[in-house]
Amino acid sequence: MKCSRRSFLLSGVSAALAFGHIRQLVFGAEPGKQSNILVFVFLRGGWDALNVIAPVDDPNYLAARGTDTRIIHSGSGAGLALRNAYEDFDFRLHSKASPLRELYDNGDLAFIHACGVPNGTRSHFDAQSLIERGISEEGTARVGSGWISRHLRIIDPSGVLPAVSTSGTTPESLNEYVNTCSINDIGAFSFQGSGTYGPQQQNILRGAYTGSGLLAAAGARTLQTLDFVGAHVKRNKDGEVLPYQPQHGSPYPGDEYAQGLTSSLEIIARLIKMNVGLQVGLVDFDGWDSHQSQAYTFPNLLDGLARALHAFYTDLAEYRNNMTLVVISEFGRRLRQNESYGTDHGHGSLMMVLGGKVKGGRMLGKWPGLASEDLDQSVDLRVTTDYRSVLSEVLGKRLANPRVDLVFPGFEPVALGIA
Repeated sequence: MKCSRRSFLLSGVSAALAFGHIRQLVFGAEPGKQSNILVFVFLRGGWDALNVIAPVDDPNYLAARGTDTRIIHSGSGAGLALRNAYEDFDFRLHSKASPLRELYDNGDLAFIHACGVPNGTRSHFDAQSLIERGISEEGTARVGSGWISRHLRIIDPSGVLPAVSTSGTTPESLNEYVNTCSINDIGAFSFQGSGTYGPQQQNILRGAYTGSGLLAAAGARTLQTLDFVGAHVKRNKDGEVLPYQPQHGSPYPGDEYAQGLTSSLEIIARLIKMNVGLQVGLVDFDGWDSHQSQAYTFPNLLDGLARALHAFYTDLAEYRNNMTLVVISEFGRRLRQNESYGTDHGHGSLMMVLGGKVKGGRMLGKWPGLASEDLDQSVDLRVTTDYRSVLSEVLGKRLANPRVDLVFPGFEPVALGIA
């Protein structure tokens, strides 16, 4: 008899509700050491890849955009030159992303431009759903499971918390994988009993979840995980969670544009250091839908992203060789700036891959060009690298997945040389 997550939630939690409640539910196994860790950062909203890295001397680029939406060549705020970029043009990184240029120059960060979902949808919902399910279009049979779920079922991790989302919900990429949870507040990841009776209530639950059945095992593992994580979260004498202290002098940005990303990355960093067996950490960073006044929001978001990723990578210096961080957005923006000094939904985007064993310091994939005949439908940066080629290489070479063909069925990846 199978016990689905829903049936466990409906039946198993009823006991907890009688004596308090469990804020988060976990379906893990025994604590274990990290092997290969994937941190997957999804930039929701479709970021403007051509305002992150662009050929600043391309006449097509200069003609299509004003200074509100393009990287400038010289003067104050000029773009940062990139070595090992695509030939023929002067590709530069936005000046607000200088922490990323440092990681790139150190050889830990690779950029893959003109990548994404090849079918060219401009729908946020559709593009995000396709990426999270690891497909490019709806086939005759709907794919319901997430690509990360398929990856985890193949490698079969044994840690307490193999997969964690910090968004507050379970994303589609984890559909049909039960050993997962969502944590958006590490301090609330605990048994929420009734005051001084909490420990007694928890002991009653432990007694209730005995035996060899699936429900008993799931309940016992939930309580075990809450105990394990709770014991490793540092609190003051009043029980309040102490602020996270990063290592190696790497303060995380706390300004309004980066605060949400910072709190999510701090949760992932805590869990990695707790040795809970984390295999995949999922982080969302919203706000990239820049239809208007792009000059007022985009640079701040990019600055927050760059500083937060740099701080996270510095903080986890001891884990770099077995950690790979992937940044993706559902699509890019149009080549031409719109009348509201912003950019509308486009196609080709930009992915980033960061890690100690990544062959970085290079721009990978094929640049399609920005002339009208090179664009998708004469308006968008064309997709020349399917996003699944990037993920396939990360899974196969960095995460030791022996059956990437089962993660992305029917897809033939193109080798990029990421790792």
